[in-house]
Amino acid sequence: MRSCKAFAILGLPFRQPYRETMGIGVLCGLLAGAFWGMVFIAPKLLPVFSPWELAIGRYLAYGLVALLAALPLLARIARKLTRADCVALLRQAFTGNLLYYVLLAFGVQLAGVGPTSLIIGILPISVTIMGRRDHGAVPLTRLIWPLLVVATGIACINIDLFGGGAGAHGAAVGAVVRPVWQKIAGVACAAGALVCWTLYAVDNARYLQRNPHYSGNEWSALYGLSTGLVSVVLAAIGWLVLGDALTAPGSGRDWQWFWMVNAAVALGASLIGNNLWNIASRRLPLTLSGQMIVFETLFALAYGFVFDHRWPRPLEMAAIVLLMIGVAWSVRLHATDKSQ
Repeated sequence: MRSCKAFAILGLPFRQPYRETMGIGVLCGLLAGAFWGMVFIAPKLLPVFSPWELAIGRYLAYGLVALLAALPLLARIARKLTRADCVALLRQAFTGNLLYYVLLAFGVQLAGVGPTSLIIGILPISVTIMGRRDHGAVPLTRLIWPLLVVATGIACINIDLFGGGAGAHGAAVGAVVRPVWQKIAGVACAAGALVCWTLYAVDNARYLQRNPHYSGNEWSALYGLSTGLVSVVLAAIGWLVLGDALTAPGSGRDWQWFWMVNAAVALGASLIGNNLWNIASRRLPLTLSGQMIVFETLFALAYGFVFDHRWPRPLEMAAIVLLMIGVAWSVRLHATDKSQ
């Protein structure tokens, strides 16, 4: 299969069924990361909106897009749905979407795209540790070195952030020079987002593997509908509390642009990206699917560099290279383990 060419280059002795399954899973994980990287740019495109408004707008749009996409499937899905499914969907919607995105948006606005994306880039380590006892997992003793490479990449970006890398180049590239307290707050928000998404990734992967009667597309649609439902409730509360402030003249808020950006993120990052991730989660063990989240970090960095009209600084480039080496090493270890 074309999706497995990268593994053939590595000279890995795959058995054909696993080769096909793993190749599809890795490809879907990579593409999911490309779509997910969009979410780090949305707060930069909508700087006058609060992180809470960004989260509510994105997931209201996601709920609507998911509803339209799910219309042909609703009758079939409704026959499968149980109370346990509803509880799991609401839990994942709040943890993996709303709370995660609020913290992510705060991180981007306070610390910037690069630091936030690379702190959340620790996800491969956190998800791998959480999934170390799951079926198909490679022992952590074999993964310690690639995980250390990933950790070193994360350390590079933090050294760049707090060592004055951005300030030293700010005049040349137009970077924002932030006070230390703001950087610390941004890093704390990004760390909170990391915890939320780790819990979601593990919960979602395990639930899909325990419930194979749901396709990735069906579960993504249900996930979008549940997220939209929670967003409607929170939006109603926000409107009652902040309605006058939201509609005040001269606020500088372009609501048409707000909904255009959120609709694009809802379709790409939420609906398509989550569907691709569900496919990857079903085909890969957690100790490998966790490594695929690195692609979100790498694409977010690439989009951030394009948005800021600059090239990565040396430590940022080192972080990118280390993250790529770490995930490639982990993929090879999983492939070799399954081929034996």
